[in-house]
Amino acid sequence: MSAAGLILFVCESDKLDPAVAQVGAQLGQAVVRARSAADALGLADTTDFALILVGHAGDDAALLRTVGLVRANSRSSHTPVVVLGLPPSPPSPPALLEQVYEAGAIAALNDPVSPTILAAKARFYLDAFHTAAERRRAERALGQASARLETILAAANLAVWEWDIAADQVRGDARLAAIFGGVLPPGAPMAAYLAALHPDDLAATRARLRASIESGAGYDATFRVRAPEGRWRWVIARGQVDAGSDGAPRAVSGVVIDATRQFEAEAQLRASEERYRTLFEAMDEAMCVIEVLFDEDGLPCDYRFVETNPAFDGQTGLQDAVGRRMRDIAPEHEQHWFDIFGRVVATGEPARFVNEARALGRWFDLYATPIGTPAEHRVAVLFKDITERRRGEEELRRLAADLAEANRLKTEFLATLAHELRNPLAPIRSGIQLLRHGGADPAASARVHAIMDRQLDQLVHLVDDLLDVARVTRGQVELRRAWIDLGELLRAAADTSAPLIEAARHRFSLRLPPQPVTLYADPTRLTQVVSNLLNNAARYTPPGGVIELAAECQGQELAISVRDNGIGIPADSLERVFQMFTQVGGNGSLGGLGIGLSLVRSLVELHGGSVAAASPGSGAGSVFTVRLPLAGPQADGPRGTAADDPVRLPVFTPLRILVVDDNRDAADTLAALLGAIGHTTATAHDGDAALRTLAAFAPAVVFLDLGMPGMSGYEVAAEIRKDPRNDGLRLVALTGWGGPADRERSARAGFDLHLTKPATLDTIATALAPPLPAAARAPAGLTSPASAAGSPSSASTAG
Repeated sequence: MSAAGLILFVCESDKLDPAVAQVGAQLGQAVVRARSAADALGLADTTDFALILVGHAGDDAALLRTVGLVRANSRSSHTPVVVLGLPPSPPSPPALLEQVYEAGAIAALNDPVSPTILAAKARFYLDAFHTAAERRRAERALGQASARLETILAAANLAVWEWDIAADQVRGDARLAAIFGGVLPPGAPMAAYLAALHPDDLAATRARLRASIESGAGYDATFRVRAPEGRWRWVIARGQVDAGSDGAPRAVSGVVIDATRQFEAEAQLRASEERYRTLFEAMDEAMCVIEVLFDEDGLPCDYRFVETNPAFDGQTGLQDAVGRRMRDIAPEHEQHWFDIFGRVVATGEPARFVNEARALGRWFDLYATPIGTPAEHRVAVLFKDITERRRGEEELRRLAADLAEANRLKTEFLATLAHELRNPLAPIRSGIQLLRHGGADPAASARVHAIMDRQLDQLVHLVDDLLDVARVTRGQVELRRAWIDLGELLRAAADTSAPLIEAARHRFSLRLPPQPVTLYADPTRLTQVVSNLLNNAARYTPPGGVIELAAECQGQELAISVRDNGIGIPADSLERVFQMFTQVGGNGSLGGLGIGLSLVRSLVELHGGSVAAASPGSGAGSVFTVRLPLAGPQADGPRGTAADDPVRLPVFTPLRILVVDDNRDAADTLAALLGAIGHTTATAHDGDAALRTLAAFAPAVVFLDLGMPGMSGYEVAAEIRKDPRNDGLRLVALTGWGGPADRERSARAGFDLHLTKPATLDTIATALAPPLPAAARAPAGLTSPASAAGSPSSASTAG
């Protein structure tokens, strides 16, 4: 068979032709093309192929049918089959790859087919084909030479010779003359025969001949003799020393065999074996030859390792396996491995499969094929450790599930956030329109103002919760601990949640320990924790429900519980309710962003405590319990209330105040508020305008936004602080950025105070508290913000 027929390519589509043709050209092999399974079977019936490539043309069933038919054909049943162009998974179902291997393929390449990978695999199978073919040819030649030699020996068709030592004459038959070139006359001296030997063999042959004569032992030598055509012929010479009546050696007689063909066949066999061994040792895939062992009932029960390549140890973790049984190495090795290899021996059919070896803690992708005679029960196994790949696939599946869940939660959270933001915005907008068109009814205006104030507080609360979650996630929350009275803290939390509780007409009760309890904790954060739990109870309890806030000391712990008779929590959701964006009961229509309980857990854990949820089930109410460690002996300092006295608004002294914000509405409303309480104001809407207005207006205080386009608030502050004339000027940062890093940066830039938007009147009063430079105070009577008119501005952005 010519090299042109070594590769058969079966595919209905032309898509894979370039890659296959490139590989065929690279390997120097012609490719026989078949357009259908029927054409392929016709070719396989008349030609022994080294490799069959089956291309995926889009029809999975046709692909599997083609592979199965090729495998079922008697002449191609042992030919390696490689499937090309499988679509990646997805869109291809993972089961398709397993079906391809079950149909009989030993390898599969996904689309697009890499010519490099295909060439590597094809080269291996072609080399194995050629090696096997050469080995068979060498074995046939060796067998033929051995048969001829045995015929010659049986018929005494040998070259017979005798050397008369005293006369130094060699006599032999015609065969001897032919072996030594046919040019030596009968009776030629031994030296003439020795002269025909290969120079490399002469010394050893002469030494053996001399040793035989001296010892009387048999003579046996192998050497090369120059043939008439100039090449070297291998010769085996054997003889026996004949002694005279006096015991001295008289002659040596024996036979000469022309063993050239035998030696050449053995050399070819050794070369073939060496090539096989080189491939066997150099493969990066593990390979071994095993002998399957059967019990008395003929069932496979174990196997013995006959050969292993260097990659075997690394792929299996087994050392020195050759000659040992698998049951001895790994007694817990699963029976299904023995069954599979036993089936390969029994049927003579190769098998390709992926399976787990739990005893070795590994997954393997294997191809097993019978080798040797059926009686030897031997199987060659080519395999690869795919444990990491399997773990990676499992991890990818887990990550995909986590990502899908996170995406679902994110989508629900964004929808809830939009809903929660619209809720307070709707009454605020309605209130603005009512004030604009509602006339001068003081009572109605007061109600509208109260509604808008409550809704604005709700907006601020939502934003604060989001910021707190972000800070906790980044580890930026620092507790400000102080000695606090437990009763005052719980009452403050109840007051914070009272509007929500009263709006739903819930009955609320507070139960405190009989003795006063003090904690060393952050009062703001603990109030936030309890208030969040009360808000949840109010939201998820039907109107007219019962809510109880209780505290009791339990050993060295304080337990604070919030109990309600609301909708309850299913048992499988008790832990999940503390996850980000998860709402109690899964009912987003009841309000909240689904971050309150996550924030509660984080803040409680920062205090060294824990929080847990309990519920008898849906509709049966729930209880959330916060456990905090009680403080030790009261030697760390005096105890008192956690918070400072409430800020008292000072008696205002009129001041000159400059408001700088690129958001015109924000700047104008703050200036109007300051003007309404007696101050003289001016506004600017970018950094350059602020510096110009500063020189002309000479304010005592500047409220300065940080995130302005062009020149930022930090840069404006730096310019102000460069001028010694502004040494007495108070700089107040008023911004939406309120993290610790933002505050540190504003302090380095020269700001005296850092306020976050929206600022309340109390925080503004703190910023204006004395002492302030007297020279910068506004002249008496100048209380209108009209001086702000005409100040320059820039494009509005959020600060």
